[in-house]
This record gives sequence, structure tokens and C-alpha cells, in this order.
Amino acid sequence: MWPSPPGALRVRPLPRETAASYLTRLAAAYHLSPIHLLDGLHITATGTPAAPHATELHYSCEAARRLAAFTRIPPAHLDRALTRRPPPAAIATTHTATARWQPLAPAVQPLPACTTCPLRRPPHHTTPTAWIHPAPGLPRAMICPRHQQASSDPRQRIPLNIRTLPELAHARLTARRPPTTPSLSWATTITTRWYDHHQHLHNRWRTRLHQLATANPHLTHGPASPALTCRNLITYPETLTLATALDRLPLRSLLTHTQQAAFLHHLASRLHLPRLAPADHDVLWQRLTTR
Repeated sequence: MWPSPPGALRVRPLPRETAASYLTRLAAAYHLSPIHLLDGLHITATGTPAAPHATELHYSCEAARRLAAFTRIPPAHLDRALTRRPPPAAIATTHTATARWQPLAPAVQPLPACTTCPLRRPPHHTTPTAWIHPAPGLPRAMICPRHQQASSDPRQRIPLNIRTLPELAHARLTARRPPTTPSLSWATTITTRWYDHHQHLHNRWRTRLHQLATANPHLTHGPASPALTCRNLITYPETLTLATALDRLPLRSLLTHTQQAAFLHHLASRLHLPRLAPADHDVLWQRLTTR
């Protein structure tokens, strides 16, 4: 079988873009479907293809080599750019050009990428929305400070305009040192509980939600409530602030009452609150009273 010649168009992947999303954009540049493009590269596809955000595409080594040759992107660069979950054993060990579509659970589905970033990479004509996984070590959200776009839920088919919420882009730009995974997990749980139970920062978050809905009228016509789909985005700055503060706590020793009061005073100042007095059932208080 003769190898496929290199493609005439250069479609570069976005950082952390899924393999299914990149293949969809690559095929669209040639006015093809992903299945037809794989067939043209003599790659045997198995599984049921679906929307790019709902499925992951796993390549065998030979299939990845053929895709890299067609795109004229070195295999190492292509592998580094595309975010892939661990492939099935049958794909990882096969020596044939094989690709498998695999459905993704909603909790790990990618988010819509900035619509302007792909346009800055040739070809410049309109392509389908790219789907990327959020950056590791940060709350689950996509924020593009340059183009003022963001997304936090795969049910948002297009990114949101955040020009009226500069604190979101500012929080993303100032997060130079990502918090540790345990602190981020605690912070996400805490802010989610505060958000759902209208505690501490409710007025600020309600105002932020209203501004987001005003700047993005299509949110109110979606299948889910913006209060739910935008939760991670609305709480993004406070989640980062809280996670950074939790990293300052000792790992293996309990805080004294004086240290607890000092931490809450410091956290209230960072969150721009006059005071912070969590109840006994508050998840933050549970974190302060456990090792």
C-alpha cells in the first residue's frame, strides 16, 4: 500500500486539544468528515463516532505516524499537543493503523476552546469549535485572557464572553504557581458548597452570574440553568484564592485556636470580606480541624 502524501493545508492543534476535536477540524479544512479522512489515510476506525466533546479518539502507533506524516507535524510535537487519556490495551499493542472512538463520561469531557485562537493558526477559514481539556492544577474552566473568552461546562457549545468580568482573566493571569492537587480539591468542594447553599460570597457570585448572562444572552436559552453550567467559572477567582491559602496550612499538625483565627482573618482579607466565621458544619471548618 502506497503511503498517503502529505496534506496541502497546515492545521495545527491547540494545546491540550482532544484527538477527536483535532481530527474534526483537520477533516473540515478539507471539507471531509472524520471518517472519510481516516479512510483516506488507510486507518481502520472502530467504535461509534459522536460529537467531538463526547468521545475520545485513540490511535495506534502506526495510525499516529500516518496522521503526523499527513499533517506534516513531527509525531513528538503532535503527541505533546494533543491530550489523550490512556488508550485501550488492544490499541496500544497493535501494529496496524487503527483508531478507536470511545465515549467520555460527562465529568471528564473537554470544554469549548477560544474561538479566536484557532483562527490565528492557518488555515484561517472557519473551522468547527475546538475542544480542549482544562489546564492541570487549576479549577475546571477554560479562560483565554487574550481574547476574553471562557467556558466551564461541555454543555456550553461555544465559549462565553467575559469582557465585563475582568477578575476572571486577572485570576487566570496571576495563577503563576498552581495550587497543589489536595488544596485545589478542598477549595473546589468548599466554594461549590458555598455557592449551592448561598453562603459567604452569595451576593458577589449572584452579581457575577447576572453580568455573565447579560453579556451572553444565549445562556438563558440553553438546556441547563446558567447557575449550574457557569458555577465553576463564577467561583473561579475565589477557588484559586482559597486553594492558595490552604497550601499554607501545615500538613500533619492541627491548628491551634489562635492559628485558626489568624488563618480566617487572612483568608477574609484575601477574599475581600469584612469577616469570615464558618459554622461547624462548614467544609472549610472541617478542613481547619482535621489533619
